[in-house]
Amino acid sequence: MSERKGLLVVNTGDGKGKSTAAFGMALRAWGHGYRICVIQFMKTEKGRWGERKAAEKLGIEWHTTGDGFTWMSKNLDETAARAEHGWGIAEEKIASDRYDLIVLDEFTYPLKFGWLDTETVLAWIEENRPARLHLVVTGRDAPDRLLEKADLATEMKMVKHPFESGVMGQQGVEF
Repeated sequence: MSERKGLLVVNTGDGKGKSTAAFGMALRAWGHGYRICVIQFMKTEKGRWGERKAAEKLGIEWHTTGDGFTWMSKNLDETAARAEHGWGIAEEKIASDRYDLIVLDEFTYPLKFGWLDTETVLAWIEENRPARLHLVVTGRDAPDRLLEKADLATEMKMVKHPFESGVMGQQGVEF
C-alpha cells in the first residue's frame, strides 16, 4: 500500500448532502481506526443533531462554535467572532498532527462573508497542515481559490427537495 497523501476535499453547492458526505467520510475513516475531529462553524453548541450524538458514541471529537445560521443571528459581530474562534480551534487541531481527518463543517460561510480571509487561511493550511492529514471543508458558495487548491471538489446540485412541497426537515434525515 502506498504512503497516504492528505487530501483537501471541498463539498459545496446548493444541494443537500455536503455535510452528510463529509460525515460519511469521517465514519469510513473511523472504521479504519483514523483519528477524527469535526469542527462546525455555524451550528450552535446547544444542538443535539443525530450526527453529533453518533460521534459522541463513537468517540469522535466534535466542536460546535457557531450561534446558529446567519439569517437568524441577533448579533453578526458575535457570529463573526465565533467563526474566528472556531478557526483558532481548527488551527490548533490541524497543526497538532494528532488527527488523520478533520472536517471543517460549514467553513465556506466565514470565508464567503469575509470573517476570515481566504488567502490567509489557504496560506496557513499550506504551511501548517501535516502531509498525511485529510481536511474536508463543507458549505455553499466555496470561494474559487479554495476550489482551485482542493484535491477533490464536489458540487451538490439541488434537483428536488421536500421543502418545495411543504415537508419540513425530519429527524434522522435532515438532522
